[in-house]
Order: sequence, then structure tokens, then C-alpha cells
Amino acid sequence: MTENPKRAFGMKKVLMSVIPLTVLSELALAMLEGALKYARHNYRAVGSIRASDYYDATRRHLDRWWEGEDLDPDSRLSHVTKAIASLVVLRDAMIVGTFEDDRPPRPPKGWYDELDKLSAALIEKYPEPKAPITELGLHPAGAGPVKELEQRAAQAVVSERSKS
Repeated sequence: MTENPKRAFGMKKVLMSVIPLTVLSELALAMLEGALKYARHNYRAVGSIRASDYYDATRRHLDRWWEGEDLDPDSRLSHVTKAIASLVVLRDAMIVGTFEDDRPPRPPKGWYDELDKLSAALIEKYPEPKAPITELGLHPAGAGPVKELEQRAAQAVVSERSKS
């Protein structure tokens, strides 16, 4: 049986099938929101796309997600998806030549490498770190921070009642 020549030729091209359609579909919704608010493909017509504007937007979405706000309150889409949309517009501007590079001057060469070495030294110095306190409630004593706060609040109420 011979191999289909279309397959042999097509395998050398960009394989769109490697992109998860779940994420791509959410991205389409985020881009639709932008198209409805600002006009479809407005980012290609506005002149230049300033790096700082899209860096800031990406960070706002990622920081809100990191701090536990999963969904953007306006669109009800994931903050991660909204960050991806910001990066898509930024990258598009870089590709089509409308990118305005207003990033700050670069730090000295090797700066981040030195920080990585300091981080590695700290990790080596503390080979058995304390367990993290997370939204899941992981805590060295087994009680999550939310549970701990609830217990403190309940104790304060009991204490306040006993005074009266």
C-alpha cells in the first residue's frame, strides 16, 4: 500500500491540528468581544500597537487569575483566555509591523542568570521548605487559612458573648 502523496506533502506544512480547539474556541470568543467593542481587526487599523498597553492588559488578567478571580467579570471568560487574546494581538502587531516597542531599557546582561543562581542557592539552603498555604487550604498544620480565619472569628464571637 502506497502512502497518500497529499499526506506526505501536507505533513511538512504547519499542522493546525496540534492546537487544542477548546482553547482556540475560547480565544475566538475573547476576540469576538473585542470585535464587538472596538470593531473587528481594529488592532490592524489603529496604527501602532504599543507593547506596554498589551503587556499591562496581559498582566492585569494573569494577576487577577493568580489572585483567585477565575473569570473576567465583564465577559465571564477566563482571565487566562483574555490574557491569551492580549498576547495574540501583540504578536500579530509584531508580525505585521505595527508593533511599537516602548519596553524599558534592558537590564545588564546576565542579570536574570544571577537571580536564578541566588534562587538555586536559597533552594539548596532550605531543602525541606514549609508546605505552601494555598487556595486549596494546604497548610503545615493541616488546617487551611480560610478554616483558620473562620475558627478565629468564631472564637472572637464566643469571647465577645462571654463578656456580656
